[in-house]
Amino acid sequence: MLPGIGVFGTGNVVRVIVPFLREKGFKIEAIWGRTLTAAEEVSKELEIPFYTNKIDDVLLRKDVDLIFIMCSPNLHAQIAVKALGIGKHVLCDKPTGLCQSEALKMVRAAQYYPSLISIVNHSLRFLPAFSQMKRAIADGYLGSENEITVCDVRVQMGSLLHDGYDWLCDDTMGGGILTLVGSHVIDLVSHLTGQRASRVHGLVRTFTKNTDYVRGIRQISSPDFCAFQMEMSGGTLVTATLNNHLPGTFSQEVLVCGREGHLMVRGGDLYGYKSGAAKEEVIYLDVEDLQRGGSINAAAISVIPRPYMKGLFKMISALREAFLPVEDKSGWVKEPVALAATFEDGLYVQAVIDALRKSSANREWVKVNVITEEPDPNPLLSAAVRRSAISM
Repeated sequence: MLPGIGVFGTGNVVRVIVPFLREKGFKIEAIWGRTLTAAEEVSKELEIPFYTNKIDDVLLRKDVDLIFIMCSPNLHAQIAVKALGIGKHVLCDKPTGLCQSEALKMVRAAQYYPSLISIVNHSLRFLPAFSQMKRAIADGYLGSENEITVCDVRVQMGSLLHDGYDWLCDDTMGGGILTLVGSHVIDLVSHLTGQRASRVHGLVRTFTKNTDYVRGIRQISSPDFCAFQMEMSGGTLVTATLNNHLPGTFSQEVLVCGREGHLMVRGGDLYGYKSGAAKEEVIYLDVEDLQRGGSINAAAISVIPRPYMKGLFKMISALREAFLPVEDKSGWVKEPVALAATFEDGLYVQAVIDALRKSSANREWVKVNVITEEPDPNPLLSAAVRRSAISM
């Protein structure tokens, strides 16, 4: 039996995934909004029976066993840790939080309750083109997996902002292309190459500080452009350019080069080239969207770019499989979502984002350090306490 779902968030992505969840057989039991008015509006629009602006009112419902966290990043850690602590499964939107300390709390909660599903919405892992690319790399299409030389990622899209001022306008609240798109890119590169960034160099900029709807005292601080390089643990060099300055369009190209050829994903299609070949070959064409209607439609595409949306739908389908009964066993198993990003992956991504911000501010290469324990909030006091203990 599929679990009842409690949704945190009232943004456009919620309006897209709720119909798809129902199509897959899930029941949406409750929705949380930052304000009661926002929660009520979406509740009526999507016919969700319960709405609230109190976090615990959703988490403590007996008919809710799976939590979808689709709200602003400053609440991700608080909701996820509470949910896991009372036995709820969690799917959390990216990024995991606002800093590594928040992400680490989520990691520890997931480790303390290993029987519960706890995954991050890095949906590009589930896009068929990238599944095919990862398989081709593993099969030696580029040569040895350790011989991946260069990975180049380019994402061009329109603004991520809404008409009014909200968290998307504020860098300190998790808004901006680095956290919302860059987090996908950072995770995807590690997923494809099997390597993690050792040091990074980045340029992060906010060019659009005012719009017709955001002006006067308030200014936009969330970045709308970033370009960065990552040196990976296995020697691969990654370059990425993320740009929010092409209204009404979306294009994404991911190029992975090896000593014997290259693989390229354009949108949702995969192309390959082997050294000595006359031309590029088509390995996978994304035609599935043209063969079905339902949740994948023009209205949905206008909310989420096609690759991210399709990957999210694939991940939800895998999540459904995890809860279906298996032979000689009732309940659920984790294998169908083994491909998904874990909270540990989310912590790593946050470490890279932190390093990129520091690199942009200091204009230098910065080493990526993933924390294993929370930093001391008052190091001077702690030092005094240690000295006092030694003198006793």
